[in-house]
Amino acid sequence: MNFKDYFSNHSTTYAKFRPQYPPELFDYLSQVVAVRDTAWDCATGNGQAAISLVPFFQKVWATDASAQQIAQAIAHPQITYSVAQAEKTHFEPESIDLITVAQALHWFNLPEFYLEVNRVLKPGGILAVWCYSFMEIDPEISPMIARYYSEIVGPFWPPERKLIEEEYQNINFPFPQLAAPKFKIETALNLSELIGYLESWSSSQRYFEQYQSLGTDLIKASLAEIWGDPHQRKPIYWPIHLKLGAKDL
Repeated sequence: MNFKDYFSNHSTTYAKFRPQYPPELFDYLSQVVAVRDTAWDCATGNGQAAISLVPFFQKVWATDASAQQIAQAIAHPQITYSVAQAEKTHFEPESIDLITVAQALHWFNLPEFYLEVNRVLKPGGILAVWCYSFMEIDPEISPMIARYYSEIVGPFWPPERKLIEEEYQNINFPFPQLAAPKFKIETALNLSELIGYLESWSSSQRYFEQYQSLGTDLIKASLAEIWGDPHQRKPIYWPIHLKLGAKDL
């Protein structure tokens, strides 16, 4: 099975500039499972979610279809990384207590992935999927980021991006759902870090492939003028949209 690979060619940039999920999210996930033996972080990328599961689970499996992403993953003795597609893994039947999918469910063949979830998840186990939507930043800067998102690299977003814009409200999720609290990613970035984050977007990389130039070059001067001291860190946050599903006992 082929997979839609928009990140392997810039796995180093992706690993460096992706925002970090809040520890409170993983503490909460550890409380909604009955047993904390084994977690599987699917489409782990560079292991951001996997490493956050370590304090709560005895064993963490982390898979990604991209060998380049796995090569950038955060090593830890409790995590076993492997290259595997979401829809077909080596895990034993009914062996996983918690499955997490961070900012990736929209890329999957969902019917086949859900078959795999039902195969490997223990009865009563939990599937937790989430995405984070458009960043919130200084109101003077936000319109420039919105223009970059929708106009400059907008034509290069894959169609699956619409599911994130809809906050996963319309994504197929055929499991009994649990009520989920609200979480958000919070950080502060300087100007170069913000630009690095923008350039880590898959649409930015596809723009570069098309034009052999960076789309951020079209907004850097305007951003710098408004930003002021480029070393100054400005607060940024991203709302997280979490869905929780339980496998029937």
